Amino acid sequence: MTTPTPHADPKPPGRVYLVGAGPGDPGLLTLRGAECLRLADLVLYDGLVNPLLLRHSHASAERTCRAEGPTGRQIRQEEINQRLVDAAREGKTVVRLKGGDPFIFGRGSEEAAALRAAGIPFEVVPGITAATAAAVYTGISLTHRDHASAVAFITGHEDPAKPSSALDYQSLAHFPGTLVFYMGLHRLESIAGSLIAAGKSADTPACVVCRATQPLQQTVTGTLREIPQLAKAAGLHPPSLVIVGDCVQVRDRAHWFEDRPLFGKVIGITRPEDQADDAAHRAFELGALPVLLPMIEIAPPDDWSAVDAILERLDEFDWIVWTSANGVRGLLDRLWQTGGDIRRLSHARLACIGPATAKVLEQYSLRADVVPNEFRAEALAAALAPKVSGQKVLWARASRGRDVLPQILTQAGAKLEQEVVYQNRDVMAFPVAELAQLERGDLDWIGLSSPSIARSLAKLITPAARQWIGTRTKLASISPVTTAAAAEVGLPIAAEATTYTWEGLFQSMIRDA
Repeated sequence: MTTPTPHADPKPPGRVYLVGAGPGDPGLLTLRGAECLRLADLVLYDGLVNPLLLRHSHASAERTCRAEGPTGRQIRQEEINQRLVDAAREGKTVVRLKGGDPFIFGRGSEEAAALRAAGIPFEVVPGITAATAAAVYTGISLTHRDHASAVAFITGHEDPAKPSSALDYQSLAHFPGTLVFYMGLHRLESIAGSLIAAGKSADTPACVVCRATQPLQQTVTGTLREIPQLAKAAGLHPPSLVIVGDCVQVRDRAHWFEDRPLFGKVIGITRPEDQADDAAHRAFELGALPVLLPMIEIAPPDDWSAVDAILERLDEFDWIVWTSANGVRGLLDRLWQTGGDIRRLSHARLACIGPATAKVLEQYSLRADVVPNEFRAEALAAALAPKVSGQKVLWARASRGRDVLPQILTQAGAKLEQEVVYQNRDVMAFPVAELAQLERGDLDWIGLSSPSIARSLAKLITPAARQWIGTRTKLASISPVTTAAAAEVGLPIAAEATTYTWEGLFQSMIRDA
């Protein structure tokens, strides 16, 4: 009698999170949404989702499939449903990232039903829906004790397979509050006409918001009678919302988003891609749209042996000097990786080129002894020169850079050693989409935050893009040294920072605006 071979238990399914991504501003993602993205193995995201949200995740990301149909562009919802089921059955943690809120005109309930039918565990994470966000970002209060005690969310784009509209314009025309139409721009004339024909006053205030909560947001206001032609004249396009009601009147007294100092500007962020988040976030805070244009990349040394040898004799040095945040990370991270910690630096004094570098040093619970008021190598060398005669100094540096610091410190009598703790490499090409933006002249500013970045831009930029430099696309330099490097490669600088940081770059753009 043969013993039957036992069958392995089937692999348990993964889990799907239906996450509302909010209306466009990446800062409006919920904390739970960000947490789900960090857990994900796969992210399926809608076309309306801000791609910057994908930086919360290390998962593979796929934009959901779209197709051309007889009535225009349509989402093949069944394929998306099946993709969610199949990926979960493979044991993956899947995030379905949807614009706005999954259950408000987002078809999230259809996806949830498909997952339940397939026996897949899921969770729905609400998001800020476009109506509330668009109203707030245009200064409109959808409910107001003087103007509206109710609000209605209405689709302006019903299922094309329906034999007739399900909307009762008689009821909507007499609704005692604010009407918000989602996806209604292409039917704006019909919507306005139907409301007026049903008894809504043609003089009712109305508003159309395009690209709500984003730096390229456009807002047009007028009466219900006027709004179709006003929107057409302004060249508005989806995604957009239509708001109808007396509450639109408060916009003139409560708008704020469009008053930001760099509102509507498109700014190229040239920092290494994995270090661009802070600058991109600040650009959003100032009202600008950041475009990631990494000109350099940061990499570890090809061989750590020389650095490791230095780490073994850190107690020999009287001073350790850093001229970049990457230098701090390169030396101290390697110290930890090789079994050491900050006690090895207990006897040395520490110097940083500026507050940004010193701030990174503080993350390792270390405080800089010297930070010059002017954030450049000449100022750091001048501050150190009276202190280092006869002393051993270690400069933890990049693979390339200026020689000002070693020249001055050596002349001052320092026993200087230099060690490369990270490589500064040129990026070989722009991403296709970003290059297209450059070649169309879509960028208002590009921030140049080092001489090497200025030289890299000159190498990478195509003739089609170069024609806009200095006209449509202005260049801002972080320092006089960077300005000089840009001039050497034929790049005109329109603004120069007085504080040599990315905040200083943004302030220089504001001054020139």
